[in-house]
Amino acid sequence: MGTLRDLQMSLNEKIEELRQRDELIDELESELDEKDVLIKKLQNELDKYRSILKPATPPVKKRMAMTRERIKRTAISAEPACHSVLSLYKAKRIPKSPPTRDLIRQAILDNDFMKNLDMGQIREIVDCMYPVEYTQDSLIINEGEVGSLVYVMEEGKVEVTKDSTKLCTMGPAKVFGELAILYNCTRTASVKAITACKLWAIDRPCFQSIMMRTGLMRHTENLEFLRSVPTFKHLPEESLSKIADVLEEAHYNNGDYIIRQGARGDTFYIIAKGKVKVTKKTSKAGDDQVIRFLQRGEFFGERALQGEDVRTASIVAADPAGVDCLVIDRESYSQLISDLDELKRVYEDEDEKAVFDPEFVKLKLSDISIVATLGVGGFGRVELVQVNNDITKTFALKILKKHHIVETRQQEHIMNEKKIMSESRSDFIVRLYRTFKDRKYLYMLLEVCLGGELWTVLRDKGSFDDSTTRFYTGCVVEAFAYLHNKGVVYRDLKPENLLIDTQGYVKLVDFGFAKKVGLGRKTWTFCGTPEYVAPEIILNKGHDISADYWSLGILMFELLTGSPPFSGQDPMKTYNIILKGIDAIDFPRKITKNAQNLIKKLCRETPSERLGFGRGGVREIQKHKWFEGFNWDGLKKRSHKPPITPAIKGTTDTSNFDDYPEEEDDPPPDDVTGWDKDF
Repeated sequence: MGTLRDLQMSLNEKIEELRQRDELIDELESELDEKDVLIKKLQNELDKYRSILKPATPPVKKRMAMTRERIKRTAISAEPACHSVLSLYKAKRIPKSPPTRDLIRQAILDNDFMKNLDMGQIREIVDCMYPVEYTQDSLIINEGEVGSLVYVMEEGKVEVTKDSTKLCTMGPAKVFGELAILYNCTRTASVKAITACKLWAIDRPCFQSIMMRTGLMRHTENLEFLRSVPTFKHLPEESLSKIADVLEEAHYNNGDYIIRQGARGDTFYIIAKGKVKVTKKTSKAGDDQVIRFLQRGEFFGERALQGEDVRTASIVAADPAGVDCLVIDRESYSQLISDLDELKRVYEDEDEKAVFDPEFVKLKLSDISIVATLGVGGFGRVELVQVNNDITKTFALKILKKHHIVETRQQEHIMNEKKIMSESRSDFIVRLYRTFKDRKYLYMLLEVCLGGELWTVLRDKGSFDDSTTRFYTGCVVEAFAYLHNKGVVYRDLKPENLLIDTQGYVKLVDFGFAKKVGLGRKTWTFCGTPEYVAPEIILNKGHDISADYWSLGILMFELLTGSPPFSGQDPMKTYNIILKGIDAIDFPRKITKNAQNLIKKLCRETPSERLGFGRGGVREIQKHKWFEGFNWDGLKKRSHKPPITPAIKGTTDTSNFDDYPEEEDDPPPDDVTGWDKDF
């Protein structure tokens, strides 16, 4: 007994020791979290005041503006994708030996970005790559220059440098320059041939054509299949499009049972390739009797979607080459489809026309005078202005350089911005009152929000708590609900594009990348801010309003922590991290369990699985546990008290914005080509 008692005492001591160790670990982790918060806070202060120590510098507030401007993120965009042009773009297929094809294919599969493409797309890319050769010491890629080619090396050796510093050397079977096939950007490093090199290349128009054509063909074919099925043919186009997106491919070898009679099932099948036989047992002892054969375009198992889960017959693959089926299960079907009576919109569709308010119709550009500068960017400037010297009411005037718009081929985006903003009537979207133009500039007279950018407040505070983040996220949800009901995808959500009004509510601004795609339709242009773009945009798969729900999850994470979850040293590294998915991200302890759950549901890799995109629409987000108890009605009626009320002394108070220097650049050249005649 003594020995047993000793063992028991020893065991109790060990348990107590482990408990104390666990408590110590918790304390240390808590201290670490506090230190992380302190480091972020000190870093913010350092960024603000770093330049104070330098002699002959501008005034303090101007110093802060310049420092912050370097940290602000710049959105990027490819040329707007045009279905008629890209789908007709026919690249020449270049013959290659089997070893060369294998080398190119393997290089693509070893590349962090390109390995995510579909095998069919990779095959087309391999087919369309053309040969280029460089002699020893030739410059293949020059840092800072605009590029449009991606390369695969077959023979030779190259050196990669950045800012004249050697980064690495590369040999055969390597891909480089891949960022250039996503959008028109400057090269981030130089690549020089150390020896004579034989390369294979493909340009951006060809790559985008392959991606868009294959995606459109697959989607169109799936839609045609669905329209031939009685269960689906009466569904609205939006619902059919969603189902077409979630159809998965499954392959069965000759003789495989796809369905067994008497088994329970919840899956519906459409035959994409091959032939199957339908068999049925007439009695317990009897053999299977062949009832009929089904082939491409025909379907089976549709009753399983309505809940009849016992299979009444067997389906067997009956094709020597095997059978390919497109499948959808009951859960996915139920998530996307509801009775038409239930599909009531959060906002009734008003279909406003782009009509300006009567008080602004006769307004002339000469009636407007500038008070101060609110912001500066590559596009131009945003000025605080008054009309006819009336100081009781001020506006924001966005001034765009026409030459810069044409240079960057953003004409379509600017026209979209004008049309969408002039038609929008939401308390959560900045109003556009009037537009003007002359030979050098376009002008947009906007509602002014004197509380400044949410980005500035986030930067000063480091991060927000749950309650504050919930309020700002709720404002964005309302803005998205309004836009998505009108078939508009926004595509550039980030704290920099959220302005705080005098009450403390946030409003969506900068619609340069917004586009009316229609309900259930996709668009293909690569655009957005690198940390916020969804995987389907990176992979050129086509995207819709579900891309905005992805960015909503990213915004939540950034507001709660001060930093977005996906961030790399350059855009390509950021995109590769995004493609690894949200589950690869370590969430800080300060993000609550419910907030983490919502972020992960918004940032699902498959667009159709994101919260907000299913049958419940935006209500799925509003009903999530993280929003439990949130006053949505109060938010809409603007009776909900904002977490932060900005200090504003009057209509010309710009204290919530950074100071900016006077315009020093020479005026841009005239543009009289007429592309902006409808602006």
